[in-house]
Amino acid sequence: MLAPEQKTIVIEKYKTHTSDTGSPEVQIALLSERIGQLTEHFRTHKKDHASRRGLLMMVSKRRSLLDYLKKYDTERYKTVIAKLGLRK
Repeated sequence: MLAPEQKTIVIEKYKTHTSDTGSPEVQIALLSERIGQLTEHFRTHKKDHASRRGLLMMVSKRRSLLDYLKKYDTERYKTVIAKLGLRK
């Protein structure tokens, strides 16, 4: 779970307009933040398979949001990928 302050910071960084909280960019950024936190969690808790299932669901959700963005607006897709550093 993201702390409310951390969530607000991520939303402020990736929002597309003033009252934006649900655009694909914001959702992808929030999921990426949570995925990063869970990845750190698994470095110390290797046998936490219940949380691993949640991680896989989040990765799948992020992938589908990225596919949606790529399909409908490639420029926004490229911008999100560059900001988050998802592709190498």
